[in-house]
Parts: sequence; C-alpha cells; structure tokens
Amino acid sequence: MNLERLSQILVAPHVSEKAAMIADSNNQHVFKVLPGASKEEVKNAVEQMFNVKVETVRTVNVIGKQKRFGRTLGKRSDWKKAYVRLAEGHDIDLSGME
Repeated sequence: MNLERLSQILVAPHVSEKAAMIADSNNQHVFKVLPGASKEEVKNAVEQMFNVKVETVRTVNVIGKQKRFGRTLGKRSDWKKAYVRLAEGHDIDLSGME
C-alpha cells in the first residue's frame, strides 16, 4: 500500500462523550477518516501511525444535517468515521496530539 495514501486516511480523532466512554470501556478509538477509505486502509494507517495492533475496524457514513441560515437552506458535509478496536495491551495516547 502507498505510504502517502495511508498518511492521509486519518483526518482527525473524533472527540465526543460517546467516544470517550468507548475508549475507556472497550479499548476503542474513534477517528474521522476519508470518505473513500476502506476498513483495511484504516487498519493499516492506525498501525503505521501509532505502532499498535488493531483487532477490528467498523466504519459509519455520517449524513450531514440540513440547516437553515436565515432564509437560505444549507447542508453540512457528509463524512465517515471509524471505530478502531485495539488488541489487548495496546493503547493510543491522543492527549499529546493537537
């Protein structure tokens, strides 16, 4: 796989209350990823960037909400997120990231 492509797969960690609870209880981390990324690409990108062993990857396509800006209707962008479960004994420290 192309290393340049793998470095672009992970857009950002997704920070929310649900993501924090999942990270504590299930050893999973949530990332915002490119819309065209496959599960295998996400797995390889996480293993390469954080030097951890990934057990499973689940992806979700998030549909953007319809929003109103005064009179005009608008729509937020669609995006994709990935739930990455790490193998036992591995962990990612996202507190050091910006």
